[in-house]
Amino acid sequence: MKKLIAVIALAVSALLSMPPALQAQQGSQDGVWVQIAARPSLREAQAEAQDFAARLPDVSSYALSGGWYGVLLGPYARDDAERVLQVYRTEGQIPRDSFIAFSANLRRKVWPASAGDSGVAVAPVPAAPAVQPEVASIAPPSAAPDETLRQAQSSERALSRDEKKMLQVALQAEGFYRAAIDGSFGRGTRASMSDWQAANGYDPTGVLTTGQRAALLAAFNAPLTSVGMAPVTDAKAGIALDIPAGAVSFARYEPPFAQYDASGDLGARVLLISQPGSQRTLYGLYDILQTLEIIPLDGPRKRSKDSFTIEGRGNGIVSYTQAALKNGEIKGFTLVWPEDDEKRRARVLAAMQQSFTRLDGVLDPAEGTGAQQSVDLVSGLQVRKPRVSRTGFFVDAAGNVVTTSDAVKNCTRITLDHDYRAEILSNDTANGLAVLRPAETLAPRAVAGFTAASPRLQSEVAVSGYSYEGILGAPTLTWGRLADVKSLDGDAGVARLALTAQPGDAGGPVLDTSGAVVGMLLPQEIGNRQLPDGVSFAANAGALRSTLEAAGLSPSGHSADGSPMPPAAMNKLASSMTVLVSCWD
Repeated sequence: MKKLIAVIALAVSALLSMPPALQAQQGSQDGVWVQIAARPSLREAQAEAQDFAARLPDVSSYALSGGWYGVLLGPYARDDAERVLQVYRTEGQIPRDSFIAFSANLRRKVWPASAGDSGVAVAPVPAAPAVQPEVASIAPPSAAPDETLRQAQSSERALSRDEKKMLQVALQAEGFYRAAIDGSFGRGTRASMSDWQAANGYDPTGVLTTGQRAALLAAFNAPLTSVGMAPVTDAKAGIALDIPAGAVSFARYEPPFAQYDASGDLGARVLLISQPGSQRTLYGLYDILQTLEIIPLDGPRKRSKDSFTIEGRGNGIVSYTQAALKNGEIKGFTLVWPEDDEKRRARVLAAMQQSFTRLDGVLDPAEGTGAQQSVDLVSGLQVRKPRVSRTGFFVDAAGNVVTTSDAVKNCTRITLDHDYRAEILSNDTANGLAVLRPAETLAPRAVAGFTAASPRLQSEVAVSGYSYEGILGAPTLTWGRLADVKSLDGDAGVARLALTAQPGDAGGPVLDTSGAVVGMLLPQEIGNRQLPDGVSFAANAGALRSTLEAAGLSPSGHSADGSPMPPAAMNKLASSMTVLVSCWD
């Protein structure tokens, strides 16, 4: 049994502590490793292993598939390996892309050598095959002997057309080949081979030896090897594909998803999509997916009559989803990946797309019925929520909106009723008024008609607002009275209301009984002061007109004769002009 004693430098406290000894299982198939490097030559791997061994315990080097050599720490029990990975990454003693490796992926031990030590018993299982769209994958030879030019030419003649294509793909990925992937080794391919050889310290003959082909393919496959790409068959979902099994593991079924959550520090996730349905179901799924946190708002979307793709970028992740309807079954997948790892993400995504296979059956809708339920969850996945939602109202037929300045402060994105993007046309922060212009022209059912007369003290007024920030799905009317035509400090542009409002109501129109807009409700919190219950303030109609005219808009007057509106008509008018304004990070 091997023990590791790690000295952990805690930056936040500048203290040193000793964790418990980590028990390793040497020679056991249950032991796992922390792979910290992979090098194409034995000499490089041995030198790097010696360098790490000068600073860290339990360092060794093993031959990997594809002619590469790994530098590893271990072996350890799985929990201990995760601890080692976390501690050394935090300290900066090992690369950030280090990962958990398994004995089955290791071949012979190459460092350190000791008498009678043949290393950990490992099964010579080849790594998961690499894949590339429209090009068949080939497994690189396990041995990589050096060859003369004549021998290299002879071994090259034995390659199939698909094997030659794969070499061209690998050269292209390394930046040395820019012509067609045709499996024909003409002048362009020979030049790219020669350039690759020169760049990697080989004699630039233009003909790759068996060992050089293995090194090229190993470098090409390294992004997939590093995340343990492996085939998975999910019989319940009726889907088979390759997934980054070293970075995700099965978590649960919550229809229509089979969820594979992150199993390490990378933060990747995979969802398999499987459900019965029609085109209507497919379109509904397309809309629902875009409300989830794991699918950021920015990115291309494409929907056809029987399939869709969604890509989202933001908040530190890149998310890609594809789904298709065939024979009454909707199947697809979502890959969630860190935003700063694009090269590896692209390879993993290509592998998943090429290997995706539809099997018989779909996920039973009754699977996962014991899952947590919440209005903020869809099939156990967190719904994206805005940082803050307030109320606004339409001020003209083009769909321009006035709201409170606080509602649009430091927003990455502003939406109207969640579905329509808007931009700030003007922001009068001194008076707390912001004017928004929709990204596309809207056709509101009603717009504000501003009163020209000063309302009477103690007259009845109502505020139309999204009291609970959109949870109820429609605005509500809250009734009160006009307590004063000026604020407590004498500001004639602000009226005081005897009215109990909710935070979400801020920005809503204040209407008199005839339906005329007499003001806009201001936030309950002013600076660090919270207003007492039953007290609210509103920017009056005159202040609103001035702000709108300064923004280049022409507010409309109220055309009614001032007679009280029936309650049903009042509700319809207020609801038609009121809009939910949301601020997104």
